[in-house]
Amino acid sequence: MDEEANELKRFLHWGPILTIGNTLIIGLTTLSWWPKDFSFTTQAHLGMFMLVNVLAAYNFVMAIMVGPGFLPKQWRPQNSRDSKYLQYCRKCDGLKAPRSHHCRRCNRCVKKMDHHCPWINHCVGWSNQAYFVYFVFFYMLSNLHAAVVLALSGSSYFIEHSIRRRRFGNIFGLSMCLICFSLATGMVLCMLKLLCMQLRIVLKNMTSIEQWIVEKANNRRCCKQHKLEPFVYPYNLGWYFNLGQVFNIESQTRSQGIEWPVRKGCDQYTLTKEQIAQKKEKLERSRIYRCIRRSTGYWFPIFSQGLMVTVCVPCADDPRICVELNDLIRVTRIQDYWLFGELVRCERGEPHELRQRCIRGWFPSRCAIDVTEQMDAKELSELKSSQSKLKQKLNQD
Repeated sequence: MDEEANELKRFLHWGPILTIGNTLIIGLTTLSWWPKDFSFTTQAHLGMFMLVNVLAAYNFVMAIMVGPGFLPKQWRPQNSRDSKYLQYCRKCDGLKAPRSHHCRRCNRCVKKMDHHCPWINHCVGWSNQAYFVYFVFFYMLSNLHAAVVLALSGSSYFIEHSIRRRRFGNIFGLSMCLICFSLATGMVLCMLKLLCMQLRIVLKNMTSIEQWIVEKANNRRCCKQHKLEPFVYPYNLGWYFNLGQVFNIESQTRSQGIEWPVRKGCDQYTLTKEQIAQKKEKLERSRIYRCIRRSTGYWFPIFSQGLMVTVCVPCADDPRICVELNDLIRVTRIQDYWLFGELVRCERGEPHELRQRCIRGWFPSRCAIDVTEQMDAKELSELKSSQSKLKQKLNQD
């Protein structure tokens, strides 16, 4: 009951509220402009319009209520020896199953996570991706139908009525017709692009996150001086079986979102091994910065950091962190005015405590300087290996 109540609370968010409000406004305006004749064709079109809207609403609600499928907290594989192939999640205090990723919004590890969608205020993942794709498809059709009806009815009104009637007639109705036509057309274009993106990854049995991992895997093999074996994505079983992994209920329940059928020559941990290798290389490329100016952690620090830092904010929803003088940060991403990194040592807490709660995010680049070259080699090595040692210890526990 508590879990269902939490899912109901997801409707109290700007994303679902805007989606429902947009649907009601376009739907009611379309019905008010529907042709008034009672011919069979008109009534059949009306029935089709209502059916498509009902199907879109049903799949919208199911995508929220069913959810993506969360990995249990403190999860461990049945075979403890497989722990070395998996990544540790500090937030959930457990290992991440293959294809699982932690969502900052939901604050849980999500099975086969694709992305967190603000319009349903939930993640799209293992158990609700089919509902999400159906929702996008039917919502696109309903808005397309509405746009056609509004365009034809609006143009007919202008053709059939005089100039005087057009100017002093139903101004509010005409305005709503034009506004809703624009909204419906925009929604059709957005849903069409989203549907194409979803179908492209579904046909490859991928997620948006895995698509990025595979791209980095291919780049690693192009840039590496020593030759690596070509990376084979393990879950691409052919388009027909790939569709079954999303839209076939039996195939979904068989995997339980943890174990997946893989291609010949691959195993359950082919992708996770690649992820670990990428994380290791990322750690090796990281730079150590020392804070020389306090950062407030605000998203738009115009008063403390200036106009350019505020204008050139990163196009990402990653958190902003507060850093104090002499804090050490391991930086992995560098932009002109912002740096992304993890706090590894600070003056106001023990390093071990900080690593447990993982303070990671963006902060202004003017607040810190690169001290990688100035640090002692031994100290630098200890800092860069601290996370990997902590992870191994936690995995063993």
